[in-house]
Amino acid sequence: MSILHLLTRLTIAVTVLVTFSVTAPQTAKSAEFTFSVHHFLSARALTHTQMIEPWAKRIEEASNGRIKFEIYPAMALGGKPPELYRQVRDGVVDIAWTLPGYTPGVFPRVEVFELSGVHGGSALATNMASQSMMPMIADDFDDLHPLLVHVHSGNALHLASKPVGSLADVKGMKIRSPSRTGAWMLEAWGAEPVGMPVPALPQALAKQTVDGALVPFEVAMPLKLAELTEHGTELANGRRFGTSTFLFAMNKDAYESLPADLQAIIDEHSGAEFAAAMGKAWDAVEPKGVELARENGVEVITLDDARTAEFDALNAAITKRWLDDMAARDLDGQALVDAAKAAIADHTAEPDQGH
Repeated sequence: MSILHLLTRLTIAVTVLVTFSVTAPQTAKSAEFTFSVHHFLSARALTHTQMIEPWAKRIEEASNGRIKFEIYPAMALGGKPPELYRQVRDGVVDIAWTLPGYTPGVFPRVEVFELSGVHGGSALATNMASQSMMPMIADDFDDLHPLLVHVHSGNALHLASKPVGSLADVKGMKIRSPSRTGAWMLEAWGAEPVGMPVPALPQALAKQTVDGALVPFEVAMPLKLAELTEHGTELANGRRFGTSTFLFAMNKDAYESLPADLQAIIDEHSGAEFAAAMGKAWDAVEPKGVELARENGVEVITLDDARTAEFDALNAAITKRWLDDMAARDLDGQALVDAAKAAIADHTAEPDQGH
């Protein structure tokens, strides 16, 4: 173990001890199991308020208080967002919500859902596809206990000062990328991808180290990007430039420390219904993010079919790059692409989905 890793673990342990002793002494007496939950977004973000907090409350209630959660947003326990996977894997924290794209290549199978030629614009459809495909992607999580694999509604372009109304407009621009698949897409466009965790984006825009970013409008709200950008771009019919895959996962030893009845409660609240609820939540809030951006003076351009086709024409090359990478890992990427497209199409066609 490196000295830096040891210090990180010590810092987190002290932070948990101090915070817990100040805020929840009764919980320590009543709960049989108390788990830390760590993530990188603010306490105002959709992930915190509509996903993690309600999930924790449901499990606490279902377990009659035998399980308790201490939730730490905004990397409050220390470290940087790309370290969340290692923190939960190594038991530095018990549960983490993170972006697999922050650790490129560690979760290759789930990247299929990020591809622009695979994801359309519905978090619900892609979330349900990921649930049905868990047997195909499970090996990505052999050192974790996955609670939820999900996406947001998809990435739009957010531009500081220069609008993007065509493929030609984006060439040469420095654009924040959420993942390596996002970076490959930007490179295919002729843009320069800049990798960074999303909390660093406002400062990067303010300092003009990037010209724009690939993020959904939902994330733009807590980041207050409307104050830092003048333009936004989405594809025809509200489609998105791919999406980002997220992982809500528990340390394996922490999960296995639970008796069977409490494991069953965790499992019951972490499956398809959870994925569907979160997909609906993301799809509901994304149009509100677009509306709020416009209310704050941001010009949001919806490309017409011809301009959208310019971007779509590059999807095959981007997907081929991913397929070649998968082949080098001796993985059948084409089977994943075919299965994901079919599953997303099936769930998009469901009448109660609202799309």
